[in-house]
This record gives sequence, structure tokens and C-alpha cells, in this order.
Amino acid sequence: MLVPLLSLHVKSLGASPTVAGIVGSSYGILQLFSSTVVGCWSDVVGRRSSLLVCILLSALGYLFLGVATNVFLFALARVPVGIFKHTLSISKALISDLVAEKERPLVLGRFNTASGVGFILGPVVGGYLTELDGGFCLTAFLCFSVFLLNAGLVWLFPWNETKLSSRTNGPRLGGNRAPSAETDHEVLGAAATPRATEREETAWRPWVEVLSALQDMSNLIFSDMWDIFLARLLMAVAVMLYYSNFVLALEERFGVRPRATGYLISYSSALGAVAGCALAPILRLYKHNSYAVLLHSSALTCVLLLVYATAHSMAVVIFCSTLLSFSTNIGRTCLLDLQLTVGGTQASGTLIGTGQSVTAVGRIIAPLLSGVAQEVSPCGPPILGAAVALVAILLMSLKNPGASGDGRAKIKGE
Repeated sequence: MLVPLLSLHVKSLGASPTVAGIVGSSYGILQLFSSTVVGCWSDVVGRRSSLLVCILLSALGYLFLGVATNVFLFALARVPVGIFKHTLSISKALISDLVAEKERPLVLGRFNTASGVGFILGPVVGGYLTELDGGFCLTAFLCFSVFLLNAGLVWLFPWNETKLSSRTNGPRLGGNRAPSAETDHEVLGAAATPRATEREETAWRPWVEVLSALQDMSNLIFSDMWDIFLARLLMAVAVMLYYSNFVLALEERFGVRPRATGYLISYSSALGAVAGCALAPILRLYKHNSYAVLLHSSALTCVLLLVYATAHSMAVVIFCSTLLSFSTNIGRTCLLDLQLTVGGTQASGTLIGTGQSVTAVGRIIAPLLSGVAQEVSPCGPPILGAAVALVAILLMSLKNPGASGDGRAKIKGE
């Protein structure tokens, strides 16, 4: 509801375009450094506690955002949201805890569908409310209320984290953590190492948790999972390059007004939500080989970016936008499933948080590359995106040559 209105509101508070850009970038920078920390913290204290804290502090951030009367207070209100709004990541970690590995991509696909519906409806509601007197404040208060409702649901719904005990594939970050336990606390406490014991005893000491999270992030990035994270970064940059100048490119190339482009973006978002439902039959077709689905969806994304860059009519653009909505959403779900398959589910919060940090790096890199490519041609960003996607495809092919049968086993090196 609020994201499309933020830049407009901060400018109404008297901020220059440069200051507005800095304020907007602050959220991504905070997310970059907090994603892994919060994910690791959720592994230590449990999903319910971490979800409640993140939801409540994010709610306060949106409440402060609505009552901010100057640019400084506006920027200050973005701090708790930037640090703690990782509710989607923690929810995905909870799903990985409670769902069997074979069913996980399907459930994550449905979860992404539900999230996609929110991204479709939210801007419509926010756009309507903001035209009322004091509309931004009203929208922020409504957002605050929705977060409080979510906190109530987290508190009231029955939980059964004891299903964690059924896991046998512990994390492979450093090879020193024991698999399976009855709760999140016991999962880490079961590891027969002094470091695991220290983390259990100091779970509520923020400075120790920050150091532990950074160590976990280092272990993850430089482990045998480096190729998965690099592929995630490259595909994120490729897709962001496509979206970076989408509105401007359609206006320059085809004379399409921003309002009509907005309708096309909403149409693509709706199709992206449907993609979550289409994942089940696709995985059955591929015999639940997430790696093969990821490789083929990435190849399709690369081809579509090239076709879009060379399109001579809006019909071709709409065709590319339609298929890209499916390929990008399916690829993103498969990447997350591979992270959890290779890394193990006992530290799923850290795994997902690190993945979000990698994506945040892409959000920083993509605008810079897009600006340079756009100096050459309006078609420069999608062409560059296709080249980046091709590098990701080659990386996945070389790292796992001849992937057939059970792709997950091959990635694990089993």
C-alpha cells in the first residue's frame, strides 16, 4: 500500500530528488546488512518470537512514517522497517521447517502466490486512499493495523515446531552442527561444539548474535554453495535490469504512456501470482528436479530478455512480459528450494537471510549498470540483462554438467 507512495510523499515534505533517492536507498542498505542477522536470530530464538518482534517493530515504523512531519523523521521511521521487516523470509524459513522436502517447492509456490496477490491489491488500495484528505497518514495507519492483525494471528494460531525433529539433513555450512532436535533452541544446542553452546547461552546478547550471524554468512558464501548464491545474484541483476527502465523504454520506443505501462505491470504481477499455482504440474513433469527447472527457466528468461530488447511492436512486448512473469517467479522459487536442499533446513533462517542479502546486493548493482547501459540505448539494460543471465546459465551448466535424474543429489555432490 505504501511503497508506491513513498517517493511522492517524501518530495511533498520538501526533499530534493537527490535526498529522496538517498532516503529510498537507505531501506535497501539496511536490508542488506540485517537480512542474515535476523535470519540467524530466528534460528536461535525460534520462528514465533522472531516473527512477533519483527512484525511489531515494523508496525511501529509504519506508524511513525504516517506521522512524520519532515524529511528527518521520515528517514528515521524507515530504520526499524529496514532492519526488521523480514517477515516473509522468516515465514519461508518456517515453511522449510514444517514441510517435507519433496513438498517444499509446491508450498513455497503457493506462498509466493499469496504474496503476489498482496502486491497486486496493495497499490490499488494505497492509490485510492492517498487521494483522500490526509491520505498518506491514513494509508500508513491502515498498514500499521494490518501488521498488528498479523501479530495477533502469529500469537493465536497453533504451532508445532516439534516437526523439526523429523529432519535428517542438517546444515552443511561448516560441518559442525548436529541435525534434528525438538525446537529451534535444541537444534543449535545439539551441536557438539563450544561455539554452538556459546550461541545457546548468549541468545539474547545482540553483539554476540551479530558476530555469529556474520560468521555464518561468511561460511555460507565461501562454502560449496557459492555457485547457488552467485547464480541468484546474477539472475536478480538480470531481471532488475529488465525492470529498471521499463516505463521509460516503452515511452521512448513505442510512445506508450506511463499509465498504460502501469496496467501492463499489474497484469504481469497477476500472472506472477498464478505462476505459483503452475509450479506443481511443472515439477511433476520434471520429476521434482528443481535444478533442471531452474536451468530451463533461466534459459527462457535469457531468451525473452533478448526478444524484448529487439521487439518492434507492443504485441511482442506483452508476449515477453507474460512469459517472463512465469519464468522469473518459478526460477526464484527453485533457487530458494536449492538453497535449503544443499544447506540443510536446521539453519534455514540464516540461509534465507543470506539469500536476501545477496539479492539486496543486486538491487545496488543493477541501477548502476542500467544507468551506464541506458546511455548507449533504451534497449541497453535488457540486452545487458540477457548477457548476465547467460553467464548464470553457463555457471550452472559447468558446475553441474549433465544434470539428469535427481538434480538435488548432484548439487549436493552425493
